[in-house]
Amino acid sequence: MVVVGLTGGLASGKTTVANMFQSLGARIIDADELARIVVKPGKPAWRDIVKEFGAQVLAPDHTINRQALADIVFKSPRKLHVLQTIIHPRVAREQAKQVNIIQHDAPHAVIIYDAALLLEAGAHTRMDHIMVVTADRATQLARACRRDGLTKAQALRRIRRQMPLRHKLDYADAVLDGTWPRAQLRRAVQSLYRSYANEAKARTSRRSLKTP
Repeated sequence: MVVVGLTGGLASGKTTVANMFQSLGARIIDADELARIVVKPGKPAWRDIVKEFGAQVLAPDHTINRQALADIVFKSPRKLHVLQTIIHPRVAREQAKQVNIIQHDAPHAVIIYDAALLLEAGAHTRMDHIMVVTADRATQLARACRRDGLTKAQALRRIRRQMPLRHKLDYADAVLDGTWPRAQLRRAVQSLYRSYANEAKARTSRRSLKTP
């Protein structure tokens, strides 16, 4: 098994890359999906968020209103930090559970952990490889406004609250440009997948040889 951390900036193209890996056979763990799991109504993270930010962040069905919460935390570094201390440790535990399940089911799997805040959360220390998807600022803004319905100011605030892409590159052993033509991006993903899959098989074989 090989676990690859996939990260990048806001709207840099991570999801597109993750989907390409999935089409080749990789197992995808999505940090956003894990975050939704840990903040379900009644769970400890949900209670902590409501205690810290109040009922204003709740939707009518008592789920967390992600947009309302984002409007609060992306205006305040302190509040963003508080939210991250609530969510990140719980997401880390959920991610470890998912990895264990996949490892039991498919020991030779290539796992892609898609996480925008991979580095900020310290999750990179649990990865075998780090892949960063980049995009220029203008592309990020245009995509975020179109995809998420954000204003330019809102998108900029979110980008500025993340680690700068140039710093993320310091951790990467693979870099993909999310603005490449689709065919070029797919070729790069295919090449990386072959490399990761071969590594995963080699690791599985070595463990098998050590088993008495």
